[in-house]
Amino acid sequence: MVALVALAGGATQQAPTFASHVASLSEPGGYFDTDNLISNERSYLQILPELRRANLSGGAYVGVGPDTNFSYIAAVRPEIAFIIDIRRDNLLLHLLFKALFELSATRLEYLAQLLGRPLPLAVDGWRTAPIERIVTYLDRANAAPPALQALRGRVDAAVKRTGVTLTAEDLATIARFHQRFIDEGLGLRFNSTGRPPQAHYPSYRDLLLETDSAGQQGNYLASEEAYQFVKSLHARHLIIPVVGDLSGPSALTAIGKLLSTRGQQLTVFYASNVEYYLHGQGTFARFVTNLRQMPRTRNSVIIRSVFGRGLRNTRPFDGSSSHVEAIEDVIK
Repeated sequence: MVALVALAGGATQQAPTFASHVASLSEPGGYFDTDNLISNERSYLQILPELRRANLSGGAYVGVGPDTNFSYIAAVRPEIAFIIDIRRDNLLLHLLFKALFELSATRLEYLAQLLGRPLPLAVDGWRTAPIERIVTYLDRANAAPPALQALRGRVDAAVKRTGVTLTAEDLATIARFHQRFIDEGLGLRFNSTGRPPQAHYPSYRDLLLETDSAGQQGNYLASEEAYQFVKSLHARHLIIPVVGDLSGPSALTAIGKLLSTRGQQLTVFYASNVEYYLHGQGTFARFVTNLRQMPRTRNSVIIRSVFGRGLRNTRPFDGSSSHVEAIEDVIK
């Protein structure tokens, strides 16, 4: 019997549709010289109060990169989300995340399995624990090799249950990514090929503990309720990773067509600093053309990240700044 999964509009979707969407929406992969296992944007939560003031919720979310997207998804509460990235490795990373969401009833279990750490003996009181307590526990816990071998088997099985066609090399890459989280723990940082992490790059610990501009914690793992919302979307196969270039020939266009058939509109588009590279490649105009074809409202916004000189509204240690702009203004 094929499992049926309830969708956010009351419709149903066969679980294999997840894999078919991944395949049909994706373009051939490209190269980028970073691992992107975690974000290098310490400022990523600063714009959450702005999103709340704009009353942005529902609809569709599109974003690039790693689990930064889950914090935005937890804030916006979309009906469906697409994570698009030119690197196939990002698709594989999100299959690891999806597998761990399936295997983890709580955020503590999720983080413990992501980092290969044992759970505390009494887990009942941890659902309402502040993220600082969870971080302190995980910093002190040590991975046990026999338990890691069993964890690897459970994760491999869950990845295969997604139905996405994977090669032996793909599975080895997913295992390698997971091992990086296990080896480096909460001290893991964003890495670029051939270059050490920059001093301003946050650790995974920093990203978990980060606050927004109003001083409120906003990471999706900072509250059980936020984690459970993201987990529910994953359980319904509604966070779909896609291989694609924002200025490419088909991926964004295909996502837009799918949204149109579902009667949904784009609410938030998280572009990180990808536009910087599109300008450098001379392909930014093609991105705007792709963006123009996506169903949206006049309130739909893009979240951008800026690095380097000329940063504004930033804290001295951020190294980046995050900004919200109306998509209609970008198109104009």
